[in-house]
Amino acid sequence: MAGRIRASDVEEVKRRTNLGDLVGDYVTLKSAGIDSMKGLCPFHDERSPSFHVRPALGYYHCFGCGESGDAFSFLQRMDHLTFAESVERLAARIHYGLTYEEGGYTREEGPNRARLLAANQAAAAYYVAQLASEEGAAGRAFLEQRGFDPAAATLFGVGYAPRGWSHLTDALKSQGYTPAELAQAGLVSEGQRGVYDRFRGRLVWPIRDTSGQTLGFGARKLYDDDNGPKYLNTPETPVYHKSQVLYGLDLAKRAISRGKRAVVVEGYTDVMACHLAGIDTAVATCGTAFGKDHISILRRIMGDDSAAEVIFTFDPDEAGQKAALRAFSEEKRFTAQTYVAVAPEGFDPCDLRLHRGDEAVRELFTRKQPLFEFALRQAVSRFDLNSVEGRVSALRASAPIVAEIKDPSLRPGYARELARMLGVELGEVQHAVRTAERAPQAPRGGQHEPRGVYQDSSPMSQDPQWQGAPQQQPAPTAVKLSMLRNTPTTRLERDALMAMLQLGDSVGAELLQQAATAQVSEPHLRVARDAIAAALPALGTPGWIDTVVAAAPDTHKGLLRELAVVPMPERRPDQLAIYAKDVIVSLLDRDLVGLKQELLARMQRIGDSSDAASRRLQEQLVALEAARRGLREE
Repeated sequence: MAGRIRASDVEEVKRRTNLGDLVGDYVTLKSAGIDSMKGLCPFHDERSPSFHVRPALGYYHCFGCGESGDAFSFLQRMDHLTFAESVERLAARIHYGLTYEEGGYTREEGPNRARLLAANQAAAAYYVAQLASEEGAAGRAFLEQRGFDPAAATLFGVGYAPRGWSHLTDALKSQGYTPAELAQAGLVSEGQRGVYDRFRGRLVWPIRDTSGQTLGFGARKLYDDDNGPKYLNTPETPVYHKSQVLYGLDLAKRAISRGKRAVVVEGYTDVMACHLAGIDTAVATCGTAFGKDHISILRRIMGDDSAAEVIFTFDPDEAGQKAALRAFSEEKRFTAQTYVAVAPEGFDPCDLRLHRGDEAVRELFTRKQPLFEFALRQAVSRFDLNSVEGRVSALRASAPIVAEIKDPSLRPGYARELARMLGVELGEVQHAVRTAERAPQAPRGGQHEPRGVYQDSSPMSQDPQWQGAPQQQPAPTAVKLSMLRNTPTTRLERDALMAMLQLGDSVGAELLQQAATAQVSEPHLRVARDAIAAALPALGTPGWIDTVVAAAPDTHKGLLRELAVVPMPERRPDQLAIYAKDVIVSLLDRDLVGLKQELLARMQRIGDSSDAASRRLQEQLVALEAARRGLREE
């Protein structure tokens, strides 16, 4: 980049970006009040949604891990971008042209992600064009043999990498990409004579993120003289991490979010077959086993609904069975119910559609069985049940599976089923299951019970980090809303500060200036009030929240961020501004009432109502009452 992005352009991109829509590409959000949305945090594992987004404020905050920021910081964290790259990405999203100025900051050292993504996009277009070429007939024939017509290929962006060593390299170099950029993107390999195309003579599938950007490719060989592996994927790059992507998720994410159901298959053609058969929630891993990062992706999209479903399909061979057991080992990370669907005669979904039709693919997923049941049968099948040793070993291997069934009401039934499968006494199985239940378990990812002083459903009552006990280390700790006392006085002060932060424009500068001098008894909220007072000149600007946070000490920045996003108690949009003014006026009125009581006490101590000092106090009381009436009338 020759210079820096003009500051006014940065602010305009931020103003035009709907943060709710942006975050919604990564996380399923639900309404949490007026201009408030919440979902599972994309930055840490959790079971209860504590990630809040305020689209009108352009601000997000997680009450679990403390992460907060705006649209730019969200993209920087999610997609590992620099600030400039995040601005460019959002500008492209809203079709806004950026102006660059000479000088200023330059890019951070390291690969230019925007260039790598653009190179991948250019490669995807090149491969699609090659599929329609004369040489691409081999790729078209492969697709046709598996029941995919040109429309299906277009939907999934399937392309063809021609044979030869430098076709893609030459095409992209002519578009201005350097060999170093192509190597960083994983599009070429490097040898003694320079770079050469990584994919040659193969059918190619683009692997995209949830926003539709191409991150990498998966390629299947077509020719017998190709000595490479059957499937070859993009290597790890600055933009492509195979353990953090799911093929087909760009097409499936909305159906998964809407239906609370995800189908995990094993191959690219299986995803295509499922979608064309009407199972539009199908995704697949990309050359790696299904793991915890994939679980985190699906949980963010589905939410943590206990009625949600994740259905796996596995090949019936030994590798497929191992994959099923690996999936079960991570199953506890899901709140959703997990199942396995095994096709008849060892068909995968693609073969099933080819030989039995679309209806057979749909029926496959209606015959699903719980994943723990499948894992139980697989565990038992490895042993010779005709011997005592085999039965004992099978019990040792299978009892922990029963013990880990999430629904405790199902465990007795499956203990009986296991006793029948092994041909042993029920009591023996029950003892083994109880022993397995008592065995030390590794902490379940993201599982916690919310703790704190609040007993309602507000985010501050669900903070997983507050332990309710003094810390042993003397160093100052970050202050959180859950640390505040749950008293009427504190609640009024907290709600007034929330209104000042979130609805400052509606409240007005004059009233806000008065409120910034109001008495606040809670020490931590007093610090927050002082930060608001210091930032008053920035009221009404896009960076209002950031300015307030910057004015607070490090220990209280998190508290300000929480106050900026926690949903307001008022749920009626047309009453929100009225409520904000009313709660601030209540805080000011409390000050005036306190002052009135002090004046009355002083008059009582004087005793003589004719005394000059007493008359001055009476005049002050009259003025005080007039000020209270003026507040209410305003």
